[in-house]
Amino acid sequence: MNISALIFSAAQLLAVLGASAADSRGGPSINSIGMQLVHIPAGDFIMGSEESADSLAKAYPQLPRERFDKLQDEAPLHRVRISRDFWVGAHEVTRGEFRRFVQATSYVPESIQDGSGAYGYRKDYDPSTTARGDAFEGRDPRYSWLNPGFAQTDSHPVVNITYADALAFAAWLSRLEGQHYRLPTEAEWEYAARAGTRTRYHSGDDPASLLSAANVFDADSAINWPRWRDMALTGSDGYAFTAPVGSFAPNAWGLFDMHGNAWEWVSDWHGDDYYAQSPVLDPQGPATGDVRVRRGGSWHTWPFYARASYRNYNAPSTRYTLLGFRLVREVSDADKP
Repeated sequence: MNISALIFSAAQLLAVLGASAADSRGGPSINSIGMQLVHIPAGDFIMGSEESADSLAKAYPQLPRERFDKLQDEAPLHRVRISRDFWVGAHEVTRGEFRRFVQATSYVPESIQDGSGAYGYRKDYDPSTTARGDAFEGRDPRYSWLNPGFAQTDSHPVVNITYADALAFAAWLSRLEGQHYRLPTEAEWEYAARAGTRTRYHSGDDPASLLSAANVFDADSAINWPRWRDMALTGSDGYAFTAPVGSFAPNAWGLFDMHGNAWEWVSDWHGDDYYAQSPVLDPQGPATGDVRVRRGGSWHTWPFYARASYRNYNAPSTRYTLLGFRLVREVSDADKP
């Protein structure tokens, strides 16, 4: 048999199997599509925030005071136990990874399938002329994951993704590898984002710390939205829109863009009072609901809304130019040494 063919076959097998047993408990793992996964150990943490409106007003003086009185869903602080180790994407799912899924399955994302499109940036778009006053134009059939209205490469996070689109990608990858991929629960997401910290961001409490740790609304973005210039960080991170994943400093567990770049779908329904009744052990969110939680903020997010405790939500059919996802892979027998 041809030796090069043997080598190629071996390489394919390694790709399907993912990382070696040594990698599965040590460093990051690379899966069959090149996605980097980080092992997160089981553990306990304190979820949520009870920071006072006075404290937040001092930290974010540019925002109106009433903004700080509308955070009831972040409280009460409560202990959560994540009982099982899991793997999580070091990065948000990229355009290149999502493209591979679409090409392999002929999947048609909802924004294209239903013909209503998505949202996108247009330089001469005027929000004041629309009923919603949204910062972005849409829905419009010209916009989708392929066109958010600004330039992206395959190394940028995919956006304009619905909840169903994210689930479809996870199901495809699960079939491809014989592993269980899914969206993180909200508790898993915050546990991983905090990486042992209790500060507003994994980089500290100071919003200015995000300049090196996150792609959020700053001087670069404010050029395109001058009316919100006062809400921007006073520095520049070099990106007016999305950045290639991994462009900023990771948290202590090696996860990138847990603040900023793209909002991330998680699996939970949203409930304003859920934290008051949340179980300690592996909370899954309310049993039913109308809107799913998204976490982490985006390239267009004011720093206040990129805090680790901040909860946002959308209808599952939402496809927005700020919204993407990252995946969890459950630990399997193959991971065990």
